[in-house]
Amino acid sequence: MKSILRGNTRADIYNANVRSGVCANTSRQVVNRCSREDQQIGEINAHKENSSSISSRTVTTLYEVADEGVSSSPSSVHPAAWGLGAVATLGASVYGLTKSFESGSRPYTGNVGQEYDAWTEEGILEHYWGEHIHLGYYSDKERSAGYVWKDFKKAKYDFIDEMLKFSTCSQPTSILDVGCGFGGTSRHLANMFPKASVRGITLSPKQVQRGTELAKERGLNNVEFKVMDALKMEYEDNSFDLVWACESGEHMPDKKKYVDEMVRVLKPGGVLVIACWCQREETPEKPLTEQEKKELKFLYDEWAHPYFISIEEFERLTKGTGVMEAVATADWTPETIPSWHHSIVDGATHPWLVMSKPHIWYKTARDVWCILRMHDAFDKGLMQYGMITGRKVVATSPA
Repeated sequence: MKSILRGNTRADIYNANVRSGVCANTSRQVVNRCSREDQQIGEINAHKENSSSISSRTVTTLYEVADEGVSSSPSSVHPAAWGLGAVATLGASVYGLTKSFESGSRPYTGNVGQEYDAWTEEGILEHYWGEHIHLGYYSDKERSAGYVWKDFKKAKYDFIDEMLKFSTCSQPTSILDVGCGFGGTSRHLANMFPKASVRGITLSPKQVQRGTELAKERGLNNVEFKVMDALKMEYEDNSFDLVWACESGEHMPDKKKYVDEMVRVLKPGGVLVIACWCQREETPEKPLTEQEKKELKFLYDEWAHPYFISIEEFERLTKGTGVMEAVATADWTPETIPSWHHSIVDGATHPWLVMSKPHIWYKTARDVWCILRMHDAFDKGLMQYGMITGRKVVATSPA
């Protein structure tokens, strides 16, 4: 596509027209027009204007070539002239989208609640991802067979079950879901542990509203949702047996405060378990390259992430509280990475909701682009899927 938009391909365009039988008159018009434009582009290059200006001018020229062929003698216009206009349109569209997708469109500005309000009202996430706004879990066998054979939404329930196993928590009586979305995990845990009290917190009022509606539909009376800042929780110290945080740490502007607050409200003997998108550990021996920093910047700014940290840093923060023991970590990238492409495949087979809402087409296209880049970052090792768990120390009475 780039070769079509570059000025130095005009001889190729002329030769193609001659070979395909365009009349001599139309061909001369192409040559004359292209010669004038070559001169203009030479002047532009002499003044060192950027490539986008050159491409824009070239696209305009291609349209003018097609127009001249039509106006001079409609009966003599070869289909190649019409094709030239179509190619110009496609080229301009692709070029424009590519340029607009180079940087993130929703940088973090304390806007996480508003972004999730919008996503909840649109209904796109719930329709395509189900009640769980997190990645799914795919076993070795399922990945070998091909992820498309697994139900996309079931993979998310499997993730919750595997995350619970990873935590080693067996019979919690009080559960806090930090960054609960519209409550899919909270409701699943409330159903699994009917005698437990489950609380879910989020910055999005719309998510609280939707989560409460779905809980009532299912007759769950042991789960409640609140709008609350995870960095300034209203709960008392030592309140919960299990503190659960699935893909919420990405949005936290202070990761240390995030971990400290969750540990604060955890009961002695209680379990903390975190699942979070993490960037690779940066060391003096292996610093982040400029290209990696550029990739991370896009991933931060497209979905309102202030920054990511490494799995190792989460481990240091958890141990650094001074009250956690049996701290363990894992990288679940292999088990979760199929979710990125699976979400696109699943959406492509059920496009009707998006197609019915033209006002979100551009935003959806950006989301798909970000999903592809997320997959690429995880696949290259720039990103990792971090799992962290630990148990709060039980204070011993003095002898």
